[in-house]
Amino acid sequence: MTHAIRIHETGGPEKMVWEDIPLPSPKPGEALVRHKAVGLNFIDVYFRTGLYKAPSLPAIIGMEGAGIVEAIGDGVTEVAVGDRVAYATGPIGAYAEARCIKADRLVKLPDAISFEHGAAMMLQGMTAAFLVKKCYPVQAGQTVLVHAAAGGVGLIMCQWLKHLGATVIGVVSTEEKAALARAHGAAHALLTKDDVPARVKDITGGAMLPVVFDSVGRDSFNVSLDCLAPFGMMVSYGNASGPVAIPDLGILAAKGSLYVTRPTLATYTARREDLMDRANDLFAVAASGAVQIRVNQTFALRDAAEAHRALEARQTTGSTVLLP
Repeated sequence: MTHAIRIHETGGPEKMVWEDIPLPSPKPGEALVRHKAVGLNFIDVYFRTGLYKAPSLPAIIGMEGAGIVEAIGDGVTEVAVGDRVAYATGPIGAYAEARCIKADRLVKLPDAISFEHGAAMMLQGMTAAFLVKKCYPVQAGQTVLVHAAAGGVGLIMCQWLKHLGATVIGVVSTEEKAALARAHGAAHALLTKDDVPARVKDITGGAMLPVVFDSVGRDSFNVSLDCLAPFGMMVSYGNASGPVAIPDLGILAAKGSLYVTRPTLATYTARREDLMDRANDLFAVAASGAVQIRVNQTFALRDAAEAHRALEARQTTGSTVLLP
């Protein structure tokens, strides 16, 4: 037997229950990973509340983890027993002391990266990687805006974008988070209560922005559109404040022939070669020191409900990990 956090029905954090479950055996193509750390991400909230549908109930949520390969199934060539590994592309099931997962979704963790940092960096770091290098390849000299700039993805993006030579405008909810964003590469830190488009207009001398990276969703979508220059791209990659209703496409025409995309890490890492490219991009920029992963909160895995409450209340900064 082993232990896991499971939900038997969707709802609030109280729906997550610490339970005994059978220790799985790896099927062909799978590896059994003994977790040393599990990542906490807003997508976990989406599955818990039912915004994203779990394949069945009861379900073990969680997308990201790091640990040691304990056993492998037939035909596995990507990893071996004893390897230090990490993953972040699902399927759900990370909120467990041990789990089986397809071996081609696992990435070997460099020795210089701890399990805690591995669990904290994979989903958020590879998300930042595909956003700034593939979804919208940011160029040196551009000015870009990042919502939730003091969050896990936000702090990574601020550092990475600065490393690429971009000027970063971060949007955050408090002065404390503004200071954190500036300390991690944001040249400007605006508050959500500000008139953000007006501030962007001042900062850019009226030119506005080629791209906005928005993980907040419903509350910030229209603000983001108003920050864009003609032909600008709105990258909506999260729903922290709720899902975005698809607008009248005429809005995009009226605001300057704008583009909108709703990308996912799953799509940008669907092929193993793409997964490895994103992971290697992340490991390289972390090894260079240009991007530092901040694990600012830790919780016991069995206390995942407490971690969810803190995340939803915007009481966390940087990355959070759950420890089995």
